Amino acid sequence: MSTGIYLAHLNPVTNAHVEIIRDLLKEDDQIVVMPVRFLKQDQEINSKSFPFTFDVRKKMLESVFGDEITISSNYTFFAPFKKYFPPLIAPKSWKLRKQILSEIDSDYYTYTGDKAEGIMLKLYRLNPKVGTRRKVSATSVKNDMYDAVTSKKSEWEKNVPKQVADIIKENWHEVEKFASSDDKTMRIAGMKFPTEGYNSK
Repeated sequence: MSTGIYLAHLNPVTNAHVEIIRDLLKEDDQIVVMPVRFLKQDQEINSKSFPFTFDVRKKMLESVFGDEITISSNYTFFAPFKKYFPPLIAPKSWKLRKQILSEIDSDYYTYTGDKAEGIMLKLYRLNPKVGTRRKVSATSVKNDMYDAVTSKKSEWEKNVPKQVADIIKENWHEVEKFASSDDKTMRIAGMKFPTEGYNSK
């Protein structure tokens, strides 16, 4: 039996994420979903690109899948994030690989819908399976949510499961908080990182 590891932002969980996880469950009994976390001095960094905390995203996943999947916090970057670069050379990047696999005790593969990420996962010997990108992206759902705050017409709810929409509404203050702020992220090696904590602890 092999374990499928899904490394993703999941911020928020969308219908596309649910489709991917359902497809993975058809192939394997054991699916471990790892929503990424960025920590600075043990505090999670949230921003316009990452409005929901790990705990809220975990709740979203549990509302849809119950105990069908395992949710792990092992995909965590610790500030300063620049210490993970350059990939393959920085010792901290290999420490992250070890962290991701620390509770995996069978054959495994990682899943991504991103070709560039697939290359990176291959370089780290994480046995990637690269799927096709789905139509609905978490970024477009977030943008639709931010539009809803400024009372523009928005259909964000149709792109997330109903249970997830309810959790988003419970945490709507987070959406309101980031709606008018600048997006404080940077893209490195195909992945978004918060600018806060990139250079400092």
